[in-house]
Amino acid sequence: MPPEPGRFHTAARHYPRGRPPYAATLIRRLVELCGVGTTRRVLDLGCGPGPLALAFAPLVGEVVGIDPEPEMLRIARETAARAGLRIEFREGSSRDLGADLGTFRVVVIGRAFHWMDRQETLLRLDRTIEPGGSVVLFRDDHPKVPDNRWVDTFERLIDCYAEAEAARAGRRAPGWLSHEAVLLDSPFPHLERISVIERRTTPVEHFVDRALSLSSVSSGQIGARADDLAREMGDAMAAFAQDGLVTEVVESEALIARRLAPRGSTWR
Repeated sequence: MPPEPGRFHTAARHYPRGRPPYAATLIRRLVELCGVGTTRRVLDLGCGPGPLALAFAPLVGEVVGIDPEPEMLRIARETAARAGLRIEFREGSSRDLGADLGTFRVVVIGRAFHWMDRQETLLRLDRTIEPGGSVVLFRDDHPKVPDNRWVDTFERLIDCYAEAEAARAGRRAPGWLSHEAVLLDSPFPHLERISVIERRTTPVEHFVDRALSLSSVSSGQIGARADDLAREMGDAMAAFAQDGLVTEVVESEALIARRLAPRGSTWR
């Protein structure tokens, strides 16, 4: 189900500080694995404030980012301009994929695929991605290691404030199909997963931004209670901090989905 218009407007400003960046090593490895190179095009679908578009832009020929939220695109354009990167950002969604975009070697989707009509989106992407190209779904996770002992506290607090959020509950329901299940029955059923695990230190206040970047508990969704969440989250994460910094181990993960190559194909 697509998000209702404006759902991410108030969350947008919290993304750059709050969301863990994807490992640079992972991005470079994907460029190699997917055969992108400096002449090929990449589409960042559901780009948000552009973390993937910004990461790929120095390494590939051209990047286009698409997102339905104007505030996300405003932040993305400003960030790209400050970095001196030429990226085309368009307002739109997976339903706007069409011939006017041209074709791409790789389409990347970061933490947004669950908002799309996944089956229909993959059919559209089959007409958008060039032979030998890929769809790559990105996510981040926190492995069960001692440095991540704060995770349960963070998630319990989010659950407390998001308990009435229907979209979140739907993705946790027994009947919800995993992305892997959807991809296996799509034009892109050849799957490969790679990840990079890094230890980082993150300021306590960035965890407050991380919480408020979640649309289920943004101020646009829970109103004034977002101030209570911010206060509680700051206090909770401070208990795990040393000199204002929390150690976390982040796994940046990419699920690469390719077409099954025709017999005798030399696609690259």
